[in-house]
Amino acid sequence: MKDLDAVKKIAVLIDAENAQYAVLGAVLSELSKHGHIIVKKAYGDWSSNHLKNWKLPLNELAINPVQQFSYTQGKNSSDAAMIIDAMDLLYSKRFDAFALISSDSDFTKLASRLKESQIYVFGVGEKKTPLAFRNACDDFIFTEVLKDIEEDDENIEENEEVTSIRKDTSKRKESRQQLCGNTKLIKLLRNAIQEYADDDGWAALGSCGELIKRQHPDFDSRTYGYRTLTSLIEATQLFEIDRRKSEKSKTHNIYVKDKRA
Repeated sequence: MKDLDAVKKIAVLIDAENAQYAVLGAVLSELSKHGHIIVKKAYGDWSSNHLKNWKLPLNELAINPVQQFSYTQGKNSSDAAMIIDAMDLLYSKRFDAFALISSDSDFTKLASRLKESQIYVFGVGEKKTPLAFRNACDDFIFTEVLKDIEEDDENIEENEEVTSIRKDTSKRKESRQQLCGNTKLIKLLRNAIQEYADDDGWAALGSCGELIKRQHPDFDSRTYGYRTLTSLIEATQLFEIDRRKSEKSKTHNIYVKDKRA
């Protein structure tokens, strides 16, 4: 059983008008890696035909649907209900993190307000989500990335004989040429490494990853087809990797160095 005092207690709030029911399972699985989900609520006008396919996933995933009729035709009134509930949950002081599931920029202010109260904010939405909302979160997860992972896992389960091959040769992995041609990505990696580099040019990869996430909440190595930041950096072949064994924890700490140094 989980020690609830040792993990984040998460409230998940879903804007059904601007989210996809097909990825809800993958979203909750991803968020569960970061803590214990205490509250799961989805907001929308459930009398609308637009949301008729949500019933099954809501029941299967034990998500509480919150009904909000549209006061004006063509306008979404569930945003206000979701924001009011979020503030009520915030004032209860029971949660360490909130997950806002939406691709709507209207939740930018809410995300900022939660962060002001030292609450960790996850955002989950499509790649079309406005940059302002993505940057207002501590960690923004693209649903397209979760879809790709889910499809890969399903394919691997269907054919166990090629499990090891599929894990290493996903068709979605960008090549070294593509990665190196992405000047924004390479600059991002180099700047982070330079920030934490010691006199010999080595930097702890964990610290670099944390900096990148603070600067760019929507950064995810899986966007490029690599499950970890380490594998992404190795694929560029622009950096040296050093795995140093820790005497205290008996684990390996990963350090990285720009080959130009």
